[in-house]
Amino acid sequence: MASRVKVAVIGGGPAGLAAALAAAEDGVSVLLIERELRLGGILKQCIHDGFGVIRYEEKLSGPEYAYRDIAALDQTKVIVMLQTFVVRIERFDGTFRLTLSNRHGIVQVEAGSVVLATGCRERTSKQIAIHGMRPAGVLTAGSAQYYTNILGQLPAQKCVILGSGDIGMIMARRLTLEGAQVLGVYEAKSSPGGLLRNISQCLNDFDIPLHLNHTVTRVFGTNRLVAAELCRVDKHMVPVPGTESIVKCDTLILSVGLIPENELAESLGVELCKSTNGPVCDQNNMTMVDGVFSCGNSLHVNDLADYVSESGETAGRSAARYLPGLRSLVKINAGKDFLYAVPQYLDIETLRGDTVIYFRSQEVRKETLVRVLINEQEVYSQQYDHLRPPEMERIVINFAGIVGMDSSISLVMEAMN
Repeated sequence: MASRVKVAVIGGGPAGLAAALAAAEDGVSVLLIERELRLGGILKQCIHDGFGVIRYEEKLSGPEYAYRDIAALDQTKVIVMLQTFVVRIERFDGTFRLTLSNRHGIVQVEAGSVVLATGCRERTSKQIAIHGMRPAGVLTAGSAQYYTNILGQLPAQKCVILGSGDIGMIMARRLTLEGAQVLGVYEAKSSPGGLLRNISQCLNDFDIPLHLNHTVTRVFGTNRLVAAELCRVDKHMVPVPGTESIVKCDTLILSVGLIPENELAESLGVELCKSTNGPVCDQNNMTMVDGVFSCGNSLHVNDLADYVSESGETAGRSAARYLPGLRSLVKINAGKDFLYAVPQYLDIETLRGDTVIYFRSQEVRKETLVRVLINEQEVYSQQYDHLRPPEMERIVINFAGIVGMDSSISLVMEAMN
């Protein structure tokens, strides 16, 4: 294996695969590092369809979607290291030294640029303050999916699902199809946390009730879960005393949010955005540390794998073309109605072609006009029939020639009625 490469991609999920392919297409040497036995990331256990509708214009299962990139990767000179962990990343004189650990021992590799495609991890029961012991039967939705789809083991007979995120609703359907009884999906917020299509296809079609403004406050059981305490919550998501009820169940499945994995980014001093928990970046997906790029769910949580791949392609292509030099950054100011907007900056020095801006609204909105202003002058607008925080939106605009160092860029939302 080469001891030096142009681009090192960390993470072999959809973002990392797309980044490695895009970098390889530019003709540079690429190393793809994955800690699991096989490439594909979370897609390996997502046997439902719905992937690839935008990218390939057809519905694919998760494994089918991943296979297309893996098959393309086999036709390149990308070096792939599986079951390999990145122990440390250090920066020396404009290059990066990666210390890797696998069954062969410790290996050090130097790279001209690094792409972080490290994905997310799920929140656990202790991170959302559920009281009680630690009985078996309390699982994250991803773990339940792994047991069911990969190991072929049914993790529940009678279950409660907390959180109406997409994977939670998909598992409600999956477990129902496998013969488990799903007593209900409970959501602390006043609106569902997943895509509307999953509410229809996963809950309504299978008569699985969705209870808004409810949460689980306690679990019962020592060895195995025997019941869960459910409670109404107020508009601040604080449990309302006197509304508690006990539901007998053997499994509690948690779909209560994802946390971008950015420990490696933090070790390099990468600035993180409080709204996304991912790195602050420019339109090239380069973080505020030169030569370090981020993409996929480690940058911000996406609702579609197609967009994960899109951001991976941007990061991989930019990493391949990266040359140390001065950046001229102009901030993109997202108004108070935005939950977040990515990227947060434009680099004037490399501003060529279209820029994709991903955003989420702060709250559920009906007919809304999203405007892009430069020095208070509108350069782009888009009308939306509705906006929901769970559903990420994107706008595409060419800023080349209309943005300078003294420009003020603003994103604003305006109600249309």
